[in-house]
Amino acid sequence: MSLVSGVGLTATSYVTTRVIHEHRPDMLILAGIAGVYPHAALRIGNVVLVGSELEADLGFFHSDGFVHLAHLPLDMVFERRHTLHCPDLPANLFPVAASISVNAAMAPFIRTTEAEIENMEGAAFFHVCLQENQPFLELRSVSNIVRPGNDEWDMQGSVEAMTQGLHTLIDHLLKQG
Repeated sequence: MSLVSGVGLTATSYVTTRVIHEHRPDMLILAGIAGVYPHAALRIGNVVLVGSELEADLGFFHSDGFVHLAHLPLDMVFERRHTLHCPDLPANLFPVAASISVNAAMAPFIRTTEAEIENMEGAAFFHVCLQENQPFLELRSVSNIVRPGNDEWDMQGSVEAMTQGLHTLIDHLLKQG
């Protein structure tokens, strides 16, 4: 079964929750494209499994700049989540990347030094799956370099690479099954 969540954290949260509760799958896979940060060793067309996600633009602006919600000294009771990790990664199948999820692509105020790729859905997917104890994987193909003003995207090539990668991943999971 495949579903399209659409773009964004909210849409992905909804569809992920719905799929888990209606179908109780053995494994959920989020597959899509991502931008790569110029400092990363990845290139357009590379396919990666995502090992970690961070909702990078969740926070507040202060006089010193942007501060992630998890790092604010708020006297409030809420879950202080920062980096989420995938516990279900297969070994040596694809490179593993650190990713950040954003509501505003290429946001100039977020910290990107520890991330290799950027997307708009992964952190929501990780969060829901972890909360629901749902095994999951996230597969991404690099479509562009994350740089404001950069219009060089390889949408066709990245979707083809992601599709081939998804077949490889599913074949691997079926053999393990």
